[in-house]
Amino acid sequence: MKITIQRAKDLLCCAQKKRILVVGDLMMDRFVYGSVSRISPEAPVPVVHVSHEKAMPGGACNVASNLLALGGKAAMAGVVGHDAVGAELKSQLTESGVSLHAVIDTENHPTCVKTRIVAERQQVVRVDREEYLRISEEEMARFCKLIKEEMAKADGAIIEDYGKGSVQQQVVDTVLAAAEQSGIPVGYDPKDDHILKMEGVSVVTPNRKEAFGSAGISEGKPCDNPLVDTALLEVGRILDEKWKARHTLITLGPHGMLLLNQGDEPKHIPTRAREVFDVSGAGDTVIATYVLALACGATYLEAAELSNFAAGVVVGKLGTATCSQKELIDYMTTHTEEL
Repeated sequence: MKITIQRAKDLLCCAQKKRILVVGDLMMDRFVYGSVSRISPEAPVPVVHVSHEKAMPGGACNVASNLLALGGKAAMAGVVGHDAVGAELKSQLTESGVSLHAVIDTENHPTCVKTRIVAERQQVVRVDREEYLRISEEEMARFCKLIKEEMAKADGAIIEDYGKGSVQQQVVDTVLAAAEQSGIPVGYDPKDDHILKMEGVSVVTPNRKEAFGSAGISEGKPCDNPLVDTALLEVGRILDEKWKARHTLITLGPHGMLLLNQGDEPKHIPTRAREVFDVSGAGDTVIATYVLALACGATYLEAAELSNFAAGVVVGKLGTATCSQKELIDYMTTHTEEL
């Protein structure tokens, strides 16, 4: 471990002064919780007796939630439908302190909702209500104008692509041009089947599946040591040429992370997760922590290690989760004591 607990505290102390713009697909995450005591007589499926439900901002909104939990300030840029779910989503985001100046409504697009049925801490099924976003040229021009206005106030930006249509090349170009002018970091969390030009982006954070998919290579069995995983390293080389990012951070689940820097040797960061209940939203936590740390002055390796610890916190929780400053420092302290 390169980063010290004191260094992490210093970076997080700076977070409250940093404002990060999150650009991407907004959606609502609904969770229906219950218990299972019998199988349905109508089909071989469990009958879930519902005990309670909850709804929270999901998709790119979860990145903003993670930024707030870590002590930073967050602004959103995205599109929601002119519907009840969109209104509820904006209300929740506003109440949590997220700026919505660059969020627009459209009549032609329903707000995306993902509903997860959870029984005995196990997800039984997920039900998605969504359509690919299609907005007019006028709406796109207005959207990009609002993004440019928000970028002028930002200390960093995150492009969070869930493949629902909010992240288009015109949007990416607007963010990257503004970031270059201001000299602020930009992170990109990709969708493996969505091809975008990302030259100039600070860091890209695909998981292993997304990395192989984006590189157009069939994913094989991973090696315990990513530094000798020839297929993975070849994927990294291809993505370096494709995205031309300054850094690529590939998250590898139980095998940790692989940090690839232009002109430098790859670095393996072992996993810090002790217990895994749910990986929902772990990638959101990684990129939120990473870009916020960069905005606070962290090196790329420090940012990667800090985001690795944060991921270790959230995968130990059920459902879409966040990591607070206290949880992160406590987790780092416990892990250090175990070494």
